Amino acid sequence: MKIRIAHSPDSDDAFMFYPLVKGVLDTEGLEIEHVLADIETLNREALKGTYEVSAISFHAYPYVADKYLVLPSGGSVGEGYGPVVVAKERPQSLKGKRIAVPGTLTTAFLTLKLYEPDFEPIVVPFDRIIDEVLKGNVDAGLVIHEGQLTYSDHGLMKIVDLGEWWKDKYDLPLPLGCNIVRRDLGVEVIRELERLMRKSIEYSLGEREKALAYAIDYARDLQEDRERTDRFVGMYVNERTIDFGKDGREAVRLLLRLGREREIIKVDIPEVIFSDEL
Repeated sequence: MKIRIAHSPDSDDAFMFYPLVKGVLDTEGLEIEHVLADIETLNREALKGTYEVSAISFHAYPYVADKYLVLPSGGSVGEGYGPVVVAKERPQSLKGKRIAVPGTLTTAFLTLKLYEPDFEPIVVPFDRIIDEVLKGNVDAGLVIHEGQLTYSDHGLMKIVDLGEWWKDKYDLPLPLGCNIVRRDLGVEVIRELERLMRKSIEYSLGEREKALAYAIDYARDLQEDRERTDRFVGMYVNERTIDFGKDGREAVRLLLRLGREREIIKVDIPEVIFSDEL
């Protein structure tokens, strides 16, 4: 059976999928094909059920829950850190401001709406957000991926780290992204994919230097900075990536429930979210 795994072309995803891309692991008879696309594109493709396995934003999950379940491994979780709102100068408030966002289905957008409901979102590809802020086309920018570590290199200041805000408010980690598996594959194949995802992450964490040497090619602004690439990968590929944990799963449900209660999420939240709850 051919399984397409779609994920972002960034260093943390490259790190966790290194063993599968390089054929290090026994894929248990499955033929694995990798597809690379930015996270908002993956969110939109998931609405159509395009790929068998895909990385998506947690914000997007309720809209695709009829087609997919969340795999217990492969999540991106911020432990007191996350997407950062940056600007050239500190505004008194973000209320009413024009803020560049990397897509309206991203968890970064959902969390910002929970933090400040009243702002004007300007959708910009994630890798152009810092430029838009520097050009003065927007009042602020919501940066994700490696931009969380590089914004100060461009003379920008942090207005709020949404993962830090979430931790202070709810004393929970901030679940940002996940890997989803299509329900129509059936329980047996889903269990295989659960095992493969977990093994892939565990292997990369155990062979960190090899996996990092592969991942650094996807580090964009950090390609010449191995130390910061390692730091960024460590932020989003760790023990929490092997399994969300009890509090991580609690955080997922809280995030989605708050989004629904405040009508940012327009559909109901499913009772069963994770594939191992089947």
